[in-house]
Amino acid sequence: MRAQVRFIGLIIAICSAGAILAQITSNPIPAPVVKRGLAVEIKDVVRLPETRGIRPADQDVSPAGWARVSYVRDLPDGRRFANDSRGFLYLIGPNNQPQVYANIAETFPLAVYSRLESGFIGFVFHPEFAQNGLFYTVHAERGPGNPKTPNFIPPGFELKDVTYHNIITEWHATSPSANVFQGTRRELLREAHVVQNLTHPMGAVEFNPTAKPGDPDYGLLYTSGSDHGFSNGGGPNAGNPTQTQRLDSIITAILRFDPRSPKVTGGVKGLGDYTIPMANKFASDGDPKTLGEIYAYGFRNAHRLSWDTDGTMFASDIGMDNIEEINIVRNGENYGWMKREGYWENGRSRGGELNQLFPLPPDVLSGRVKDGFTYPVAIYDHDEGRAVTDGFVYRGRIAVLRNKFVFGDVQSGRIFVTDLAELKKADDGIPQTVAPIEEIQLYTRDANGKRVDVSLQELINQTMGATISRADLHISRTRDGELLITSRQDGMIRMLVP
Repeated sequence: MRAQVRFIGLIIAICSAGAILAQITSNPIPAPVVKRGLAVEIKDVVRLPETRGIRPADQDVSPAGWARVSYVRDLPDGRRFANDSRGFLYLIGPNNQPQVYANIAETFPLAVYSRLESGFIGFVFHPEFAQNGLFYTVHAERGPGNPKTPNFIPPGFELKDVTYHNIITEWHATSPSANVFQGTRRELLREAHVVQNLTHPMGAVEFNPTAKPGDPDYGLLYTSGSDHGFSNGGGPNAGNPTQTQRLDSIITAILRFDPRSPKVTGGVKGLGDYTIPMANKFASDGDPKTLGEIYAYGFRNAHRLSWDTDGTMFASDIGMDNIEEINIVRNGENYGWMKREGYWENGRSRGGELNQLFPLPPDVLSGRVKDGFTYPVAIYDHDEGRAVTDGFVYRGRIAVLRNKFVFGDVQSGRIFVTDLAELKKADDGIPQTVAPIEEIQLYTRDANGKRVDVSLQELINQTMGATISRADLHISRTRDGELLITSRQDGMIRMLVP
């Protein structure tokens, strides 16, 4: 009888374990993200010039889009710059009149514009731009027939496999105060894609804005972290889990390096013409197989980075089929892709599919057992959106947003917030601890000053005079801490206002 009881107990335990670890087939986060009375006014600032038709329709990812704005950057001298990923860097003067500062497309005739993250993808100014005239851009080019050879090709592949190049360029303005670029340029890094489509290239280049001269982080350039299309880039090379979770490759990695050439610094050369900072953990780990420029890794598409005033670094990481993440990023840590998505195990880690999720073992989920991964501090699922975008700690003039982390969803255009204190509290080493999220209700005012609730998608449709299928939202931060809302559809730069 006792043996029978023990046998029944064993069966129950096995069945319970099976239930715990069974695939999640329904909504992974049942509770919806809701509006709780948090409303903020949004106003038009300036619309970039129309660039529809500048590219052949079959080479333009969004031929109906007015202009494709991804970034807005303010310089300390008050000048504002914005990019159109079709190939232009604009200076927006004090009267909000855009003028071309640099024609990136003309400089790079092999550039491609057929994917969401293609063309002139991103830019950033050196913190000492006023003195040294340096700024940095990211653009993409076709691989076949390209006369340049990449500095990096994913392990196991050859030059014949390369489909696209992703390039970081340093520009040196002869006169930093001039309103039109004149000067020289230098290529820092040219790295290769081997999947069919230009999916998840490096798009962001950033400097830590909180770092001061003399700080170890001052003047170091960060790149976004991405899987370079190995999840869903199409073709025979996509979906390859062997290209992730490795330190001899930049796939899934956020890089940090000194953009100065080793010929100038006398330091250690990286893959490209830049210097590896020894403060990177993988640069000083004594292992010759690890790439020293890797700052952190395990991201599917951490395409946007930001910092709080205390130096806390955040990354917005776009998930696969289920979960969107906000992560706090630290030197040397592993954020899980393709083994993790949110605080679940991705199916590919056990030989399954990338659209599958499995629960973590209870002792890992509760933090009692550490599995070597760093988990997100805020998440939402695909009931709420499809691709998380930029996030910033807000410290501007809008009282209801102060001390909140504001971010959004690229596709839907919804704008979300979470309390900064809750976000940092969730950084406790326990995977299941995440900060609660709520949605901002946007509104405008009619001719009589009456509040009119509206979504960003509705504003875009009004501006375009047509129904647009996706918002293509991005968020930028002004030099005085306010938030600019942009779309790669209608070319309008808007601002959240008190």
